[in-house]
Formats: sequence, C-alpha cells, structure tokens
Amino acid sequence: MTEEILIFFQIIFIDLVLAGDNAIIIGMVASQFPVDQRKKIIFWGIGAAIILRIIFTLITAYLLQISGLRLIGGILLLYICYRLYVDVVKENTNDENKIKVDNSSFFKAITTVIIADVTMSLDNVLGVAGAARDHYYLLIFGLILSIILMATAATLISNWIKKYKWIAWLGLIAILVVAIDLIYTDIKLLI
Repeated sequence: MTEEILIFFQIIFIDLVLAGDNAIIIGMVASQFPVDQRKKIIFWGIGAAIILRIIFTLITAYLLQISGLRLIGGILLLYICYRLYVDVVKENTNDENKIKVDNSSFFKAITTVIIADVTMSLDNVLGVAGAARDHYYLLIFGLILSIILMATAATLISNWIKKYKWIAWLGLIAILVVAIDLIYTDIKLLI
C-alpha cells in the first residue's frame, strides 16, 4: 500500500510537469485567434491529446523499446518552437493587435497543436507508465489527470498570453527545454 501511495504522488507530479507542456503550446497557438476560434483550437487540441494519450497508453510497452523515438520527438518540438516564435511571439512584437483569422491559419494552428500533442503526449504517457509500473488503475488515473490538467491550463494560458506577452516567451523557453532534454536523453542512451 505504501508503494502505491508513493506511485500515486509520482504520477501527480509527472502530470503537473508534463501536461503543462501541452497546455503551453495549445494556449500559445490559440491566443492568436478570436475567442470563438480560440475555443475551437483548444477543443481540437485537447481532443487530439486525449486520443493520442489513449493510443500511446495502450502501446506503451512497445514504445519504450524504440530507440531514437525521443530524439525524433525533440526535433519535432524544436520545429514547433520555431513556428511558435514566428507565429506568436514575433507576430506580437510587430503588430500587437493583429489576429489571423483566415481558414489556412486556423488549420495551420490545429496542425501545430496536433504535432505537439504527438510529441508531448508520448512523453507524458512514458513518464506516467514508467511510474505506474504494473498498477494499471494508477496508469488510468494518470491519464485522466493529465487530460484534466491540460484542459484547464490551456484556456488559462491562452487568456494570459493575450494580456501578458512575456508569458509567450516563458512558454517558448519551457518548450525548448523539453525539446533539448528529449534529444539529450535519447542521444545519451544511443551512445
């Protein structure tokens, strides 16, 4: 019972750290759109993350054996970090009131969120699965908790970025750190 309590708190901590990454990306992307489109981007981003987390949870044992997977995820995150800089931070610096509303930008935003979800959902599921070990009910708890945390945090972050532009910079730095950590961890394992 003591082991399960320890695992329970480990899963909460992992979810707090890793679900925040997804929320940052969804919030940063969504912040560039009017409220009605922002809600759609957050909805679709969280929906994609839920589906991906369920799929990754089902195949976690297999994924843990794939070498190079974190490296690829880290490289994808570097690309996303660059795109967010160009689309969100640089755009905010040049024209504070400009909001892109055309359909191609909306679909680009959804695509960016889904690519980020693939990378970060995998990282979250691997972390929670590693902590849960053979306790499948704790794994399911971790999955549900990460979805709840991500859903609430994405809306908050999106609203904060609209008010406080410096939060976008903090989000970029957080995503960059995760990308570098994923790449470093996999390279270290491959060597």
